[in-house]
Amino acid sequence: MPNLTANGITIACETAGDPRGMPILLISGLSLQLTAWPQDFIDGLIDLGYYVIRFDNRDCGLSTKIAQGGTPNLTVAWLRALFRLPARTPYTLDDMALDALGVLDALGVEQAHVVGWSMGGMIAQLLAARHPERVLTLTSIMSSSGRRGLPGSTRAVRKAMLRRVRDLSDHRELVEYVLNIWRLIGSPAYPTSDKQLREQVEAAIARNVCRPGQARQMAAILAAPARTALLRRIERPTLVIHGAADPMVPLACGIDTAREVAGARLEVIEGMGHDLPAQLIERVLALIDTHARGKMAADPQPRLFEKQ
Repeated sequence: MPNLTANGITIACETAGDPRGMPILLISGLSLQLTAWPQDFIDGLIDLGYYVIRFDNRDCGLSTKIAQGGTPNLTVAWLRALFRLPARTPYTLDDMALDALGVLDALGVEQAHVVGWSMGGMIAQLLAARHPERVLTLTSIMSSSGRRGLPGSTRAVRKAMLRRVRDLSDHRELVEYVLNIWRLIGSPAYPTSDKQLREQVEAAIARNVCRPGQARQMAAILAAPARTALLRRIERPTLVIHGAADPMVPLACGIDTAREVAGARLEVIEGMGHDLPAQLIERVLALIDTHARGKMAADPQPRLFEKQ
């Protein structure tokens, strides 16, 4: 796993598949490391002929931590966003988009299919709008346009995200904190067993934990202006995938994203929450591959995929 220098920081990156294949850049969500992408998903992309690039966002995993930014008060940040008040943050989502662009530069990749999950979808949107020459296609998964007035996370999810971990050295408390969030945001129609969830959480914590970094990423999301005007500038083929049962970024956010991008295709998956469960990997791979190969017709109206 190489460490790259991009946008003035060190970024942990991992590539897989044939470098002569179609480059596809995966951008992770809030506090999610590159290892959060399911291995079956990565293997599926490789089998389909893609050269897979994934990396740890700043303040996450093995990439540079912006420690000088301190730990933002997320309650204050949320209130400022609610009342549309300006906020100063250690960095912005645009900075994170430049990180992603820097990864492509460091690897010598001129253009890539770009896939972003949640916060990663926001970053991917910025890439496609501001650097269209580097993006072949855009896939925004369980993300948002950032338009003010769209519904936010459920009260239970928001409360869980804002809860303090009293002792970060208490491994058991940390594991239970993360497990609780995944249980709340998971797909109700496609549940992941507690055993598998615990294994995933344990592996992620063993690799890296940066709670202040998570807060700084969240502050960047809350302070970000709406991307609606930027979305209207996107000319690259765009696919929006969203779960109908997403309690963290509600479906209305995905619908609004697709409406703002000319020619976008919206795919809604019934019973899907804010995760990528094993039962849906084949479906999501098929959507991304069809889209990337230019075989998907534009359609901003929701196309519902129901559990078989």
